[in-house]
Amino acid sequence: MTKHASETIAARISRILADRIIAGTIEPGTRLRQDHIAEEFATSHVPVREAFRRLEAQGLAVSEPRRGVRVAAFDISEIREVAEMRAALEVLALRHAAPNLTRAILDAAEKAAIEGDRSSDVRSWEEANRKFHRLILAPCNMPRLMAAIDDLHAASARFLFATWRSEWEVRTDHDHRAILAALRKQDVESAATILARHVQWIGHRPVKTASGQTRDAFAIVG
Repeated sequence: MTKHASETIAARISRILADRIIAGTIEPGTRLRQDHIAEEFATSHVPVREAFRRLEAQGLAVSEPRRGVRVAAFDISEIREVAEMRAALEVLALRHAAPNLTRAILDAAEKAAIEGDRSSDVRSWEEANRKFHRLILAPCNMPRLMAAIDDLHAASARFLFATWRSEWEVRTDHDHRAILAALRKQDVESAATILARHVQWIGHRPVKTASGQTRDAFAIVG
């Protein structure tokens, strides 16, 4: 097997495992067994180990001496950290994007906001929410900044799916409307203030674990 082929397989494994972790299919603390994953993907342990390293770099897995690799857990302090980072970076992106926001972009963002309001499940809401934020931020034309924001949105999605796997209620996001209204008036300062507050709102609800126990769960709902 060539190095290139091995890296391609490793990337595929890490992507699929990341999707499962973010979606909550694989719960925090679950051990990732090399042999089982190698068997599932019909490959050797080499690309699996590389996939694990990629997951660790993303903060989705942790390697523990004599215990192997496990799905990383998270707590309220980590959620607050992600929320504060999102506020700082998204406001920075918005300030740079504002001069490049056209009516067409804002119309597309409004459509994404409506899609989110009509979402009956958490997955479609998260997709519409991420689309809204990307539409108003991507015109900053700062690829590294947007890559960092994308990573933070992936972390937010993981918290969200772990908290709201079911019982999602249709909701109207008034902050999205207020941000758009401010941007249409070219009031960037008001839009930035609303955005910073918006992405730091943390929701809370009790959820049942796979073992049947109940735990408090928190998520960024913005």
